[in-house]
Amino acid sequence: MNILSIENLSKTLNDEPLFEEATLGLDEGEKAGIVGKNGSGKSTFLKTIAGLIVPDEGKVSMKNGTNFFYLPQDISFSDDATIMDFFYDSDNKVIKKLDAYRKALEEGSDAQKLFEEIEKENLWEAERRFEGYLGKLGMAEPLTKRMADLSGGEQKKTAIARALSVSPDLLLLDEPTNHLDIPSIEFLETWITESSAAVIIVTHDRHILNQCCSTIWELDRKHFYRHPGSFSAYLERREERIRMNEKEQERLETILRRERKWLLRGPKARTGKDKNRKDRIEEMEDSLHSVRDPRQREFTSGMRRMGKKVLEAEGIAKEYDGKMLFSDFTFSFQKGQRIGLVGRNGSGKSTLLDILTGRTEPDNGSVDKGVNTHFGYYDQLGRDLQSSKTVLEYAEDIGKTIRLSEKEEMSASAFLERFGFPPRMQRTPIGMLSGGERRRLYLITRLLSNPNFLILDEPTNDLDIETIENLEDYISSFSGTVVITSHDRTFLDITTEMLLVIRDGKITLFPGNYTEWKEAEDAERKQEEPQIKQKAERPQRERKGLTYKEKKELEEIEARIAETEALIAKLEESFSTVDSTEFGTIAERTKLYNEKKEELEKMTERWMELEEKNEE
Repeated sequence: MNILSIENLSKTLNDEPLFEEATLGLDEGEKAGIVGKNGSGKSTFLKTIAGLIVPDEGKVSMKNGTNFFYLPQDISFSDDATIMDFFYDSDNKVIKKLDAYRKALEEGSDAQKLFEEIEKENLWEAERRFEGYLGKLGMAEPLTKRMADLSGGEQKKTAIARALSVSPDLLLLDEPTNHLDIPSIEFLETWITESSAAVIIVTHDRHILNQCCSTIWELDRKHFYRHPGSFSAYLERREERIRMNEKEQERLETILRRERKWLLRGPKARTGKDKNRKDRIEEMEDSLHSVRDPRQREFTSGMRRMGKKVLEAEGIAKEYDGKMLFSDFTFSFQKGQRIGLVGRNGSGKSTLLDILTGRTEPDNGSVDKGVNTHFGYYDQLGRDLQSSKTVLEYAEDIGKTIRLSEKEEMSASAFLERFGFPPRMQRTPIGMLSGGERRRLYLITRLLSNPNFLILDEPTNDLDIETIENLEDYISSFSGTVVITSHDRTFLDITTEMLLVIRDGKITLFPGNYTEWKEAEDAERKQEEPQIKQKAERPQRERKGLTYKEKKELEEIEARIAETEALIAKLEESFSTVDSTEFGTIAERTKLYNEKKEELEKMTERWMELEEKNEE
């Protein structure tokens, strides 16, 4: 049965039609994902469904008695509001009733009728569920803490906990994963999947779209297209529709070539009776358009030469507000590495990136940057944007032309247009752009600054899926070093080959992408859970092969052996160079050489033990 019906819905903003004649329906318990380019009108569509915006035409109907909740992209609250105040500040009918009862008690008014209604509808649990969901999302803050004192991620978690607490029949979510850590996103994903609520979600998170959604609503050129099935199925259907549209455009082009020749014959060949024919020609010309988005083309940029030394971190430690974020972090970054940085909100990911780039000093340890290492650092704040310049001026400061490949260049203006900045926007001062537009501009210019070491801190926030895919293509062709922190699991899987994991004040290396790490974590957690004893008549089978910890040890030993062998080779080379001082004096080099040879021998013996056990 339909819980939501949308009939011929249309809306124009600033003389620009966003969507026209949208007719869609949502069944009880159905999960629909909305996809489309930035600025196409997805958020406006969601606000129209929620009743916050009045449509120009059409109507939205909900099943009688539907308890719906709308979670906007940006969280708003008064300056002095506490977490509990924020809970009660909602237009949801459940919370409004609870708030009315609370205020009636505070004012000494008669609250008996409200009490009976709340009791009859069993609404008391909402507040308890709110606190419970805060805990599940990793929030340990007291309910009396001010919302303004929370981080952006904590504010989003609080808003999500409030939305889920009312057990909605229909939940409208606008980019709910922005600023969340991955464990919180995974919790939300599980809730959506297991809940009986109908859900409409605007998101660029392809993992959620694929795992949670049974229907995709695509907003493309002012029209909605409904695609039953997962996001993967949608991509296949969309490609088929694009191919059909391309054929139609080719047919129109063929007809127009013939009709244009007719127009060029001169007035003697035409009469007033041909007015309809000329009108048809104009209609066909108006309907011509590029089927595939020009942003879908692959692009690269020139890269500075990178030296042997890229970046060395030695014994890095940092404490914040009495909490040790991480300590004793030592790592040698190499050319070509693609590293993901993961950890919960507040674990210190952005702080570590600031330390690596020299923006923040560590409490202990040092960072040694190679002389030829040039950072392209995209931070979450866009700290280098100059608001007095226009979009085009800012881009042209990087370069008048942009290198797309060895044989192709593009003007800065054309490149901006490809990434969602049409000519009319390019003269706009940066200070007048929205937050999402500023971050997108900042990201583009970081890529075009000719770096050889990319550091990207949550780069997918506020990007549409096509731009994210463009970024993935760029990273895959980038020959320098890349370090990425992101809550987008699909993005991490595609762009990274190893992870640095911040947890419990330590940073550890995992040789694989996010999905591989998560599978390993789940396997280890299962292994550590108490095992149910088997019945006596079923003797326990002897375990063969390596345990998970031994497999992990084997992978780490192989990596350490390779590093140690490379260092020994360098030391041996230094002995033949009289003036070499890279590893100290001859005596110091000899001592280090003997130590490393001994370490290599022990590691090789252990490697052989593990390999023999692995072959059993």
